[in-house]
Amino acid sequence: MFKVLFFGDVIGRLGRRGVAAVLPHLKDQYRPDFVIANAENLAHGKGVTSSTLQELKNAGVNFFTSGNHVFKKPEVYDFIDNEDTVLIRPANYPPETPGKGSKLVSIGNEKLLVINLMGRVFLTENFDCPFRALDSILEEYKDVSRIGTIIDFHAEATSEKSAFGLYADGRVSAVLGTHTHIPTADARIMSNGTAHISDIGMSGGKNTVIGVDKENVIKGFLTQQPVMFEIPETGICIVNAVLITIDPSTQKAVEIKQIQEDVEIS
Repeated sequence: MFKVLFFGDVIGRLGRRGVAAVLPHLKDQYRPDFVIANAENLAHGKGVTSSTLQELKNAGVNFFTSGNHVFKKPEVYDFIDNEDTVLIRPANYPPETPGKGSKLVSIGNEKLLVINLMGRVFLTENFDCPFRALDSILEEYKDVSRIGTIIDFHAEATSEKSAFGLYADGRVSAVLGTHTHIPTADARIMSNGTAHISDIGMSGGKNTVIGVDKENVIKGFLTQQPVMFEIPETGICIVNAVLITIDPSTQKAVEIKQIQEDVEIS
């Protein structure tokens, strides 16, 4: 069996340190063959830089997906197009967008296809259709031998995430939702062998509003005035991930396990 450990959105320094703190014992306990994390919030809550990416690489994360905040830090343009980059962006951005939306990664003698896609419901950006984008990517890789296909579906609406999972069922190993930062209770193996969850959750401040300091967020709701969002750097970090077990002979998932841990970061 082949195991993939996937962390949801990692939020700022607190999230990075939280993942680094728990990953060693998660590796000891679950023995994943490959570790992926969503990186779009790595750099103080929005965007990704080479140093924040390297911090998680040093911690033991092998590969990174992202979402609609991936280009918030201009530095990302310096490396997202590199041939050896370990960061992909949603595949349904317009074709001229820097970076790639899917990548075939090598793990020993095996290959794993990782795909990143954005939903469209409740989002202001004009993304292409993720359903049709998936069809195009799978057609592109139809003759490529691999042990599995993992999709990060970065979207707002649980209805869209559920529909997309059912659309992909049986054609990929896992459809894992990210973006809303709150873990959902619908982790399951669908009828045709694809693991699915609407949202993995985040790695970020536990006593926050989806990773953002609560005081200004609450003030904004009370006053309906613009406020500055702050990302806490210390405190209790909640770490959310899923472990996907894949049968390489079928590329189907046989188990999805939700993982949630708290860790104090100073």
